[in-house]
Amino acid sequence: MEVQGKIKLIGETKTFGSNGFQKRELVITTEEQYPQTLMIEFVQDKTGLLDSFQVGQPVKIGINLRGREWVSPQGETKYFNSIQGWRIENLAAQQPGSQNVPPPDQFEPANDLNEEDYDDLPF
Repeated sequence: MEVQGKIKLIGETKTFGSNGFQKRELVITTEEQYPQTLMIEFVQDKTGLLDSFQVGQPVKIGINLRGREWVSPQGETKYFNSIQGWRIENLAAQQPGSQNVPPPDQFEPANDLNEEDYDDLPF
C-alpha cells in the first residue's frame, strides 16, 4: 500500500530493550478532501531512510499495516494497529519534469487529417 502527504514531523531514532530494537516516527498530513494526520513507524534499518527528508516535503510512502493482540495480566484482550513504512519518495523532486509533459490521455487530438491519411491500413 502507499500513502501520500506532506511531512509534519520527523522524530529521532529511539532504541528499545537489550537487543537494540530501533524505531523512528514520521507524521504526515494527507492532501485530500478530508486530510488525515498519520503517524508512520520506520523500524530497524529503515530508520535511516528519513535522514534526507525535511518537514514540509511532499512524499509518497510504501506502508504495511500491522496488527497485534495483547492480553493483560487481568485477562482482558486488546488489539493494536500500526502503520509501518518501508519506502519513502520525495514527490517534489518529480514535479518539475512531470509538469512539462502532459499525461498520455491529455494530448490534443489530431484534427488536420485528410480522409486519405486516415484510412491507410493495409487490410
